[in-house]
Amino acid sequence: MQVELSDEELCRQVASRDAHAFDLLVERYQARAFRLARSILGNDADAHDLSQDAFIRLYESAHKFDGRSSFSTWFHRILVNLCIDQQRRSKWWRRLVPLSGSGDDDDTPPIDPASDDPGPDLRIIESETAGELRAALDRLSPNQRAAVLMQAEGLSSKEIGQVLKCSESTARVHVYRAVTELKKAMRNV
Repeated sequence: MQVELSDEELCRQVASRDAHAFDLLVERYQARAFRLARSILGNDADAHDLSQDAFIRLYESAHKFDGRSSFSTWFHRILVNLCIDQQRRSKWWRRLVPLSGSGDDDDTPPIDPASDDPGPDLRIIESETAGELRAALDRLSPNQRAAVLMQAEGLSSKEIGQVLKCSESTARVHVYRAVTELKKAMRNV
């Protein structure tokens, strides 16, 4: 019977350039990393790129993991920092991606093929709600946005604080303020 190695042990092996250990960590964290990056960044392409960048950083800096926090906290810190840096660099996240092409008339809806999805009224309502939520998330500070999204991914206040390099109580304040602002924004929808 083979014993499953802890994330921390796998990271130590990655520091020794063990490719199999790296593959195992990627397998364990890939989906969660992508979901968190997509939640912060708002689109699949950038989320894919930055989650892959986080794994490259993991591989390059595994020797810096000192075990003072759990591996997941350390890795999420890498990922969240990359996402926040991306947002600060480009500021593209403040704009909503248009549903139609750049040359399309703004008043003309895009033409979509027929599908089995719910009717257009429900899609418009869902799209508007999702757009409002995305806009509300965009108005939050980077730390508040990261904190509330990490909580949605199941991280504890302590882990969020470690990722954001703040106290556990400050992490709870970030989450509380983010949730308060999101509720306020969504009441008007």
